[in-house]
Amino acid sequence: MEREGRAVGAASGELVTIGEFARLSRLSAKALRRYDELGLLRPALVDPVSGYRYYDPAQAEGARLVAWLRRIGMPLNRIGRVVALDAGAAAVEVRAYWARVEAETAARRDLAMYLVDHLSAEGRTMSRMPDNAESNGRSGSTGSVGALAIRCAALTDIGVVRTANQDAAFAGPRLLAVADGFGEGGAEASAAAIEALTPSPWGRDGALSAADLLNALEDTANSAARAVRDAVAHCETPDGSGTTLTAMLWTGSRLGLVHIGDSRAYLLRGGELFRITHDHSLVQSMIDDGSLSPEEAASHPVPALLLKALVGEARPAAVAVASRADVRLQEVLAGDRYLLCSDGLSAVVDAADLRTAVVAADDPEEAVRRLVGLAREAGGPDNVACAVADVVVEE
Repeated sequence: MEREGRAVGAASGELVTIGEFARLSRLSAKALRRYDELGLLRPALVDPVSGYRYYDPAQAEGARLVAWLRRIGMPLNRIGRVVALDAGAAAVEVRAYWARVEAETAARRDLAMYLVDHLSAEGRTMSRMPDNAESNGRSGSTGSVGALAIRCAALTDIGVVRTANQDAAFAGPRLLAVADGFGEGGAEASAAAIEALTPSPWGRDGALSAADLLNALEDTANSAARAVRDAVAHCETPDGSGTTLTAMLWTGSRLGLVHIGDSRAYLLRGGELFRITHDHSLVQSMIDDGSLSPEEAASHPVPALLLKALVGEARPAAVAVASRADVRLQEVLAGDRYLLCSDGLSAVVDAADLRTAVVAADDPEEAVRRLVGLAREAGGPDNVACAVADVVVEE
């Protein structure tokens, strides 16, 4: 019997055996058989009697592409979609995938740096604590400050162009949140994400360590993700519906931030407005890697293409981990003002005008009205959601 590695007979034309094709593509025959089994690279011909696989030499570039995509860690199901695209569309898909990887790496880096700072601070505190502090029942603190509270308001608006409002916002004594829904079940998704957070069990954080608070934030984000999946399960394509979510949970002295998507959180402190979230979008990733300037980003043809969001599809474990929301703790000062908003505001009103409106408002209620008005004056092409909170000394 002929071995599979021998050259094919004349009847097969220009096709080559799997052994020869392995040499052409610089891949092993074992890898090629695996790609065939997974549907990523089918042979041009399979002998119906012997089962031998034969390939067209022109398939070598496609085989190498599959191997390269595997090397960058792309999941097999996504590789299957990429290799079916033309070169231009495949390039866009690879860029979007890698931007998502970099966004996840950046989020893990930020958390790692937070933990380094937090543990270093704890170490310094412990080194300064007197040896007899515990036995004397003293904590070592030098005094107490007045209790802090937040005063807040939220507002959504359908905008000028859209016929339905898929944005949601909430402002309460323990929670500030905005969500921007998309797809067939977008309105249900945004409402479900925020509703999952509103029965918040958070209390005064003196009873919880920073690690416990971070764990509670992770649980909160997971609850929102499950709520979104349940809310859009009835949709014809659940994975096409979902929402962004940017939320702050108040502990009494700190804010816990949960963020996924391109809605934003800003901090007004000392007269300056700082953005404290990072957009999970393709455009932002291109700004980060220097391939797009902030000015060019404003006219990008797909500015709202998200790399991460809460969507209505249960995902494999590895993908689910890569799609987790960012979570972190935010230290606050009396006098801080926070703004959370959907891109219906941030994409059409520039930062200078945002700052002017946030600074000029006497209270959160006036601030949200001013901000929605600015979005409408700018044409109101999208729904708008915003929430504003002031950190004040509790009376």
